[in-house]
Formats: sequence, C-alpha cells, structure tokens
Amino acid sequence: MTSQATDLGVVELDHGSGAQLSHELISLIVETLGDVYIGEMEDSAMLPISSGQIAMTTDSFVVDPPFFGNGDIGKIAVCGTVNDLAVVGARPLYLTLGMILETGLPIARLVQVLTSIRETAREAGVKIVCGDTKVVRKGEADQIYLNTAGVGVFERTPMRMRDVRPGDRVILSGPIGNHTVHLLSIREGLGFEQRVLSDCAPLNGMLDELLATVGEGRVHSVRDVTRGGLAAVLHEYAASSGHTIRIEREALPIQFETAMATDMLGVNAIHAANEGCVCLFVAPQAEQEVLAALRAHRYGTGAVVIGEVTEAAEPLVLMRGADGRDAVVDELQGAELPRLC
Repeated sequence: MTSQATDLGVVELDHGSGAQLSHELISLIVETLGDVYIGEMEDSAMLPISSGQIAMTTDSFVVDPPFFGNGDIGKIAVCGTVNDLAVVGARPLYLTLGMILETGLPIARLVQVLTSIRETAREAGVKIVCGDTKVVRKGEADQIYLNTAGVGVFERTPMRMRDVRPGDRVILSGPIGNHTVHLLSIREGLGFEQRVLSDCAPLNGMLDELLATVGEGRVHSVRDVTRGGLAAVLHEYAASSGHTIRIEREALPIQFETAMATDMLGVNAIHAANEGCVCLFVAPQAEQEVLAALRAHRYGTGAVVIGEVTEAAEPLVLMRGADGRDAVVDELQGAELPRLC
C-alpha cells in the first residue's frame, strides 16, 4: 500500500466530483497501474491497429465477494476480457477500465484491485488504454464494480461456433467448478477455500502456443467456460451445429474436494462458473496433438477429452453414465449461482 493510499483513507463521494479529490484518485490509479497504462488523458484513446480485422468484446464484473483467496475482481476482469478475445483466435492488445466505487471503500482495497489488474495485464501482454471512475453512495454498489472492453487483432483465421462439425472431439483444458466452490466456500463459510482455489487465469498465452503448434484448421472452435458452466457452452454449440453432443460423466475433470462441496450444496459442477477453463472442439485426427500441447502449458495440465459431436441431427446435450446409458443434460432456466464473475 502506498503512502498516498494511506493518506486518502476511503473513497468519498467527492472522489467522483471531477475536482481535486478526483484528480488525486486518478493519479493514484495511473501510478498503481504503472507501465500497463498507456492512456494520454484525452477524451478518447488513439491506437494503432495493423490488422485488417479486429475482435472486440465487453463485460461487466460484480463478483461476490470481490476479494477472495487467490484473486479478486480485478484479476477476473482482465482474465475474462482477455480470454473472450483469445478463444476466437484474436491476439488481445488493449483494454478499457471502468470502475464504480462505493463510498467507504478503503483505498488500500482499491490499490489491491489495481495491482491485480496491473500484474494480470502484464502476464497477458495487454495495455490499459483508457478508463472511467464513478463514485456512488453507500449501499448503491457492493464495494466495487468493474467494466472492461477489449480489442484484439487477428493474425490467423477466426474460430467460430459454426465451424464445429460431427466427429469433433470435445476437450476441456482443466478442472471445472473450482472457481464457484472457492467463492461459495468463502461466502458461506464452508472451509474448502484453502484446498479448492479459483482457476482464474489469462489463457491467451496457452491458446496461442496451442494454435501455433497444431496449425490452423485443426482446432475448430473454442469457448471459455464461465457463467452457466460447461452445460451452457455445450447447449450453445448443440444449437449452433444442429447436432447432439455427447459427453462422458466419468471423463469430467472435477477435483475431489470440488465434488464434495458441490454435492453438499446441491450444485451440479457442469453448471458451475469457471474463470480459467476452455472447451475446445477439435478434429479427431488432432486430438492427441492438442492434448499434448495443452498439457505442456501450466494452465492446461489437466486437459482431457470429455466427449464428441455426434452425427445425430438433433440439438441435444447427452451425458453417458458408467452404465452406458445416456441422460439429457438440461439447460438451467435461471441463475443457480449468481454473482460469481
């Protein structure tokens, strides 16, 4: 924590006034972000783009709790935005950063979030190019909300859901459910948070290495498994392809403690949010090469094949149990686990 953070104490309404306290807060933000912030304090960022095609995404983050065992809302914001760009085959370059701060938020907590943003942006190789800060009254927000937009460039052919075809193998880059269990354990006092950590991570480096290794056209589509969990991703692909996707229950990568916690909570891990896991649809002849490339990276050591896209021309998601019987995987109708990202 900087001496400036100590002097400011907590966020006040006047920090959003546009006057002296606002300028002090902005100076603190810029100082803490350091070399990952390249804005020039103009009303718009003016950026060089060398590609003929860009990818752009935006997201808002209202995590509860915003501060957790091995991360915080700042880390999630960078990872979530970077990963959304990376899974379509783009190279992330720039992020915006919008912050809504609640009156009374300790400046030390804000510095913690900004430090996480800085370190995660450095790892992902992206720059913060512009931002905005608003302050609301006590009770109008939960400490801090973030909004980010990301811009990336295409240096390879984009990957889309429509490129998935029958026979494609479905691969997960790692365990599912850990992020949800970690946050719920802290929220509900379950005691699992030391053994089950959030999987939050920027995955653009892993995906870039994978695609460079296996070559174009072998990984047909990738999606990060976030809100709604694996089930939501599979239903989107089944609907897009018009084909049934079958997964194997015994193949699902679920940490033992995560399985214990989800059973205790009555939550199905396939609906749980994640922040460092991707689902890949891969040509069958590339299956082993993709697995090897993923497992060579620290964020993909737990990569496994969980199923395939079938020839059946019906947009269903099926799960095959140990007894060889298929059960339909229903899509959630509402929010089973709110505010986990």
